[in-house]
Amino acid sequence: MGPSVSVALCTYNGAAFLEEQLRSILDQSLLPTEIVVSDDGSSDGSAELVLSVFGAWQALHPGVVVALRVLRNDAPLGVTANFEQALSACTGDLIALSDQDDVWHPDRLDRVVSAFQGRPSLQLLHTDARLVDADGLPLGATLLDTLGVSAADRDAVRSGRGIDALLRRNVVTGATMVVRRELVGRARPFPASWVHDEWLAMVAAASGEMDLLDEALVDYRQHAGNQIGASSLDASGRLGRLTASRRARNARLLARAVDLRERAGAFVPAPTAETLRRIDAKLAHERMRSGLPAARARRVRPVLRALRAGDYTRFGLGLQDVLRDLVQPV
Repeated sequence: MGPSVSVALCTYNGAAFLEEQLRSILDQSLLPTEIVVSDDGSSDGSAELVLSVFGAWQALHPGVVVALRVLRNDAPLGVTANFEQALSACTGDLIALSDQDDVWHPDRLDRVVSAFQGRPSLQLLHTDARLVDADGLPLGATLLDTLGVSAADRDAVRSGRGIDALLRRNVVTGATMVVRRELVGRARPFPASWVHDEWLAMVAAASGEMDLLDEALVDYRQHAGNQIGASSLDASGRLGRLTASRRARNARLLARAVDLRERAGAFVPAPTAETLRRIDAKLAHERMRSGLPAARARRVRPVLRALRAGDYTRFGLGLQDVLRDLVQPV
């Protein structure tokens, strides 16, 4: 008998696309045993739509048992806290995260659950996704390619060196992620400085095993109402980053590094001494970046020192971050 599977589906005013996503979950070749929906104070009837769609499906499949739980927040918690609530309420051995506006390919759960079987140390598995527009039409790109996830980062995750990739940048998107339930317990409470998917991936990589199934098993919808979507990495997007203020971004990166170091020592299983050393070095790098002076000329020496030491390559986007630190306004 295989592992039981829960789906953690978070909603917030998602009625426009929610029915299609819920039906794609209920049309899986391997059905989940449980769907937990956490509605974050929607005003568009999202929670009621879930109950209606599920009720209609259940009427057509009277002999099939899929449990449904709908949690309702009177006041919105925000994306990360809402996902933490949904994940914590799940009872399955494995938990598949779900956005409200995507569409799962029919074999998503079957492919991912098969990958977990026989690998008890595997804590998190993520996949690629196909980008589609608001009407569900393919945009001719995948999520990992659009986010600029390199072949080196993919190889690092697949070869058990996910921590190396994640200390440079996040490569995991929650909508493509399946985790073991015990990982959620080890990762809680989720720090406010981290997004839920990034934090789960970091905990898995630092204290266990994560992997990448390099297949597009989700249609990742891009539309005007995305709470978190695929960032633009074209030339105009990069130029915009260079002219944007650096203060908020660097403060956020430093807060994340501080929270990671404070929590890493208590991870179970304990990270290796080398992993903790790298986390310390990441924190030192972000402290240097956050403390760079407003005067650009005075930034040159510390930036070049960190560049020569290899810190920009180990803990960031290399020359792209060097350029940011040299030219961005405060």
